[in-house]
Amino acid sequence: MSEPEHIVFPCQRLEEFSKRVFMHFEVPEEDASLAAEVLAASDLRGIDSHGVARLHAYFEMLSAGRINPKPVLSVIRESPSTATVDGDNGLGLVVGPRANEIAMDKASEAGTGWVSVCNTNHYGIAGYYVLKALENDLIGWSMTNTTKLVAPLWGAERKLGTNPIAIAFPGKEEPPIVIDMATCSAAYGKIEIALRKGSSIPSGWAIDGEGGETLDPKRMIEEGAILPLGSDRDRGGHKGYGLAIMVDVLSCVLSGANWGPFAPPFALRQEIPEKQVGKGIGHFFGAMRIDAFIDPDEFKTQIDEYRREMQNCKATPGTDGPLIPGDPEREAEKIRSKQGIPLLPAVVDDLRDVAKQTGVPFE
Repeated sequence: MSEPEHIVFPCQRLEEFSKRVFMHFEVPEEDASLAAEVLAASDLRGIDSHGVARLHAYFEMLSAGRINPKPVLSVIRESPSTATVDGDNGLGLVVGPRANEIAMDKASEAGTGWVSVCNTNHYGIAGYYVLKALENDLIGWSMTNTTKLVAPLWGAERKLGTNPIAIAFPGKEEPPIVIDMATCSAAYGKIEIALRKGSSIPSGWAIDGEGGETLDPKRMIEEGAILPLGSDRDRGGHKGYGLAIMVDVLSCVLSGANWGPFAPPFALRQEIPEKQVGKGIGHFFGAMRIDAFIDPDEFKTQIDEYRREMQNCKATPGTDGPLIPGDPEREAEKIRSKQGIPLLPAVVDDLRDVAKQTGVPFE
């Protein structure tokens, strides 16, 4: 089956549409701008699963009253370098950036800042937050749990979220190293995109309801689960599984949020857990002032050398040589900021539906 053609839209236009949709639900303008910025960052960096493709799900959750459009964040525990934040069930696209700012402010004073967040919702791409740390000349950390979609190693049902992790290191003359990854074999959004395209998914990504491997995105979505990063024990699935647990503990157990299978759903169509062990989902942010550890110029010079050493590695046949984490997204941003954001027809249909139901003009 041939892939459907994409429809290209200017990023600024999509960002403004997102902002106005959030404002339709009485999200304050400053918060709406922030939420739209996070979505736009995802689209610009080529992470199509977390940009405006998610807007319809936010629309549904706000329409159903499942997300607080006007949260008042509160710091419920604090030290000079740490804090626990209650997000008041707000948009994660707003709660996340505010909590990340707290981590960066603490780092500027104490050398490092660490913030765990409860009572929040889906926060977009983990990479957005570490890029903000780079803008402030900091090393940034970001992670979050999500709705259960992933099976434990040797498990045949959903118990964990995709639980992404991001960290970024600034360079001096070279671009930064930006690591942004899910702790499962593939992001759920990529499986949704495969379903929209009518294509299969790669081997090692998912299982069906019986625990057998499936290449059918529909079977995974309806009855199956995503596999941990590495997929099985022989290929390192226990490592992805361990990383997912780490994210759950730092984001949720540490903050008082719902961990593992008890995380609330991101979309209305997803299953609501039978019980709660905390409040909302959880995030975890970290910021590190380089001069608290080493001379910043020396650090950045070494990061440049690190990049060059990896790039100078002998290439495997048929490739352009080793990739540096963050480079594909950085290249996508260069292209898309000029040429626009390519959207699948199904995503455009979703945005038109949002426009119709909210009265916010799209076209």
